[in-house]
Amino acid sequence: MVVTYNSAEHIEELLDSIPASMGTLAYSVVVVDNGSSDSTVELLEQRADVIAVRSSNVGYAGGMNRAVRASPPADAVLILNPDATLDNGAVPAMLDVLRKPGVGIVAPRVREADGSLSPTLRRGPTLGRVGGLSFTGWPAFTERIEKAAEYDTEHEVDWAVGAILLVDAECYERLGGMDESYFLYSEETDFSLRAKDAGWSTVYTPNASAMHIGGGSGESATTHIMKQVNRIRLYRRRAGTTHAWFYYGMTVLIELRRALLGHDKSWPTVRALLRPSLRPPALNAGGSILPR
Repeated sequence: MVVTYNSAEHIEELLDSIPASMGTLAYSVVVVDNGSSDSTVELLEQRADVIAVRSSNVGYAGGMNRAVRASPPADAVLILNPDATLDNGAVPAMLDVLRKPGVGIVAPRVREADGSLSPTLRRGPTLGRVGGLSFTGWPAFTERIEKAAEYDTEHEVDWAVGAILLVDAECYERLGGMDESYFLYSEETDFSLRAKDAGWSTVYTPNASAMHIGGGSGESATTHIMKQVNRIRLYRRRAGTTHAWFYYGMTVLIELRRALLGHDKSWPTVRALLRPSLRPPALNAGGSILPR
């Protein structure tokens, strides 16, 4: 399942990598286009190996849920970003892990375009981890898992970046799919944590590999605002309003510090965090200071 938005530069490379990644597995490819203005739709409709679904921009989670609904019945859902490519035999290797008891989501080893390791594994959000202090190397303060040794063995994780994930179809259905209220960012975090609450684990395996270029849809001040607002929303929904106020306050201070250090996307983010009317309407995050 793929959701595209102005993805003409990357989508064909992904689609061309899928057959060899599947081995002997039977599969279908569904791509939902969220209102691209480039040639993405034309490229998709020229291919016989794709079920292309046109959509307005309903966000990433909304697009993925539509892709699943448009797909023929299957035992698993393969979630792919359009700027990813899969290595040969990657999906059977992931499926072997998914078939183990209690596993609901499988994440492969991912590399950057230059061949270096992409640190896609994450710890769950906490007040201590709100600052993203990866340089400390301390798990209590670091959501992103940086140590290369953590990517050498198969193990359970709290969540993984959603560029390439294999999900048990029953898990996806029982959870009601991805939460469309996030629109963009945090939907994979929310999904993995809800899966864990329901008894399904997320497991990383180094036996399957892929590449993710990253930033295929670009990042702007608007998407940076979405990212920070959704992190607060996710934390509020899981930890409650009282703890979320602390998380919100720390996020404002962190973005203010980044703005003073010259990060141009942080000034608009600070303003949007302090003034709800400046937040992207697509988030529908409510008019209160603390995003819902």
